[in-house]
Amino acid sequence: MSTLPTPPRPQPAHRRIDPFEPTGAGGASSAGGAVQDAAELYRVLVDSVRDYAIFALDPDGYILSWNAGAKRFKGYESDEAIGKHFSIFYPPEKVAERFPEHELEVASRVGHFEDEGWRVRKDGSRFWANVVITALRGEGGELIGFAKVTRDLTERRRAELALQESEQRFRLLVQGVRDYAIFMLDASGHVATWNDGAERIKGYTADEIIGKHMRTFYPPEDNAADKTTHELEVAAREGSFEEEGWRMRKDGSRFWANVLITALRDERGRLIGFAKVTRDLTERNAAQARALEDARRLASEEAAREHAEERARELRELAARLSEQALQLELRSAEAESANKAKGAFLAAMSHELRTPLNAIGGYAELLQMGITGPVSSAQVEQLERIRRAQQHLLRVISEILNFSRVEAGQADYVISRVPMHATIESVAQMIAPQATRKEITLVHTFTGPELVARADEAKVQQVLLNLMSNALKFTAPGGRVSVWTERDGANVATHVCDTGIGIPADKLEAIFEPFVQVGRSLTSDHEGTGLGLSISRDLARGMGGNLVVSSHPGDGSTFTLTLPAG
Repeated sequence: MSTLPTPPRPQPAHRRIDPFEPTGAGGASSAGGAVQDAAELYRVLVDSVRDYAIFALDPDGYILSWNAGAKRFKGYESDEAIGKHFSIFYPPEKVAERFPEHELEVASRVGHFEDEGWRVRKDGSRFWANVVITALRGEGGELIGFAKVTRDLTERRRAELALQESEQRFRLLVQGVRDYAIFMLDASGHVATWNDGAERIKGYTADEIIGKHMRTFYPPEDNAADKTTHELEVAAREGSFEEEGWRMRKDGSRFWANVLITALRDERGRLIGFAKVTRDLTERNAAQARALEDARRLASEEAAREHAEERARELRELAARLSEQALQLELRSAEAESANKAKGAFLAAMSHELRTPLNAIGGYAELLQMGITGPVSSAQVEQLERIRRAQQHLLRVISEILNFSRVEAGQADYVISRVPMHATIESVAQMIAPQATRKEITLVHTFTGPELVARADEAKVQQVLLNLMSNALKFTAPGGRVSVWTERDGANVATHVCDTGIGIPADKLEAIFEPFVQVGRSLTSDHEGTGLGLSISRDLARGMGGNLVVSSHPGDGSTFTLTLPAG
């Protein structure tokens, strides 16, 4: 382990102050004994705390005391820490900019200093900490030292970053859906969000509709009957409201819609708004009407051509058969639609039913790790961490299965436009930068020459790049490197994602793109998954007229190349 040298300790002009020693002129012997007893009791209390590192610094920042929590968080024994400057707990870049001295200067000036940031343990590993430094002054107001309290918030930080990544992926997914209008309403029915499908179906841009009431989409006769109020009341009372009926586009035309409104509540059960999903069924209804009209016309023409009784009987039989076939076709269509709805309902229920207990498992594991219900041993901490990792793994598996199901069902809709690749890569790189920092992996995205533009669906391109770059970080050991660059390749634009991982055997290069296949790219069991990410990514690339391939040599890492038509 390499550490920055400890600043030379200045020679004190007076004895070091014990932060637990009572100050003042003293009093009667019995009173003095009581004070000494209280001070000793306070010392024992602080020394016993394990969830917080609590220690004292002299006015120059040198450590005077050390409790059990400080030893557990930072890894130093008391004889290793006492007498050292507290800058040994800071990353080199913070020491170089004299941040420890800045903390003491602010605490001395205003009384205290609070910060959250990276700190360093004895073994060189980093942890995310909340730090409070309080200035200690004597009876005359002179500075006699500082009290420093540190709390390890690493797990909370990881959870926050994971949540941010999950929310970003969900926003990208919803925004890219074009077959359904998916948007949010506030508790009074005003539009709060707007996706691409809503703009395509209803004709309004986000700027035009956000803030407007949902009655904008309803025919005059429904608004006269105050139908929107009724729908929101039912959704709030029963949890959801569903119906089919006429709705209005921006241009005044009507369309037949299936509408589902779901009430949204906070953790206290208070109504905070509604989620609304609308599907345009106009063409389906028109197709059914055309089929019925065709059947009627055929029966009429057949009756007109044949006047004989025999032909009339044959015509009736034909009409009966056609009617039966139409009925069977309608039943099969209804069954197929019902099956699709059942499948969607099952996947949604699976997601909810599995995510809820998995989130509870993660939460209770974290509470146990924090020692809320009592001290836990280091072995128990490790076991709780394994539980948390397994919980996170199962959540990822659920998300991948849902995504694969949508692509397999042909529900992916591509909005082809000019996509600036440099800007898109930069956007995705910002999403995964925290993940690279946590693993201490160098993430390089270098661009040379003019901006390269592809003809593709921008949201889908972001989804593919996010999967490739996340995988590269996942399968690269700490201290490694992930590089991303784009170049012109004939009529295409090629984007390369290169890592320094363990590589893939030549005979397995195609197998990794098969669904539910894992081909030993994991460095540890933590990297196991469903094997759907690369399969989904290749399907999306080919759906946009491109491709996704890989080249690799065991021991030299892997390079995934996404090619798309040039814009």
